[in-house]
Amino acid sequence: MVNIQKAAMIGCGFVGATSAFSLVQSGLFSELVLLDVDQEKAQGEAMDLNHGLPFSRPMKVYAGDYKDLADCFLIIITAGANQRPNETRLQLVNKNVEIFKTIIPNIVRYNKEAILMVVSNPVDILTYVTLRLSGFPSNRVIGSGTVLDTARLKHLLGQHLKVDSRSMHAFVIGEHGDSELAVWSSANVSGIDLNHFCEIQGDHNHTEAMDKLFLDVRDSAYEIINKKGATYYGIAMAVRRITESIVRNEHSILPISSVIKGHYGLDDVCMSVPTIVGGDGVEKVLDIPLDRTEQQLLERSAEALKEVISQIAW
Repeated sequence: MVNIQKAAMIGCGFVGATSAFSLVQSGLFSELVLLDVDQEKAQGEAMDLNHGLPFSRPMKVYAGDYKDLADCFLIIITAGANQRPNETRLQLVNKNVEIFKTIIPNIVRYNKEAILMVVSNPVDILTYVTLRLSGFPSNRVIGSGTVLDTARLKHLLGQHLKVDSRSMHAFVIGEHGDSELAVWSSANVSGIDLNHFCEIQGDHNHTEAMDKLFLDVRDSAYEIINKKGATYYGIAMAVRRITESIVRNEHSILPISSVIKGHYGLDDVCMSVPTIVGGDGVEKVLDIPLDRTEQQLLERSAEALKEVISQIAW
């Protein structure tokens, strides 16, 4: 039986360490185990986190091994090769699939009841790989997907329209990467149609502005990597947000990555669409309305992912 107050972080690089830090601050867990191929790195991160616990909440944080996963409710996987400057997420696939061929069987050896959250890139491909290698029910294998991309979109929209980003309601869906798309057709600002709100704010060239804004969203990871070497704060906060919805059984709608079964006419691919997320992981994948162009772009995104999947050496 799993312990809902226990989680594991596999991978203690930038993303794993900052995600662990975010979870320690969240108060969601009483126990967090860190795993890394470099055991001393995991031990050092655990020590550092423990030293901050007097400012947070009581919990047990420690470096462990796969045996310590036996009763984990949530296992978060951030391990993998880093994305290099000018390298697309999909170019990472071959290196990281080989890493996952070691990680996933070791998880399954000790725990077959947890929810697995994949954060490593390319996240959609590795979520699919995790589903295949683990044999877990599809609702318990999720990827962080376009939750961060959607947050980036809301942030830039808020800046552009001079409104709190939390009042923005819009999604980025598809691949977490170059073929992703923004769903502008249903975007709104607290119920007000986005185009109409742009006019209210004096933006009369909103189509051109939105096109540029989306390109900034899509390419922001590359810009951050070029400037500082890696992205990790934003994704760490996205991991915390997804975790909150699972642990608290919030039934929140988030664009996580999970296997698509007939939605939007697509099948047998993991990609991000709005999904109800709760205590069992995926509760329901939603078919939100798309216009014809958005549907075509989503199909192209799925095709790009399937092309990569077809080249995986299982």
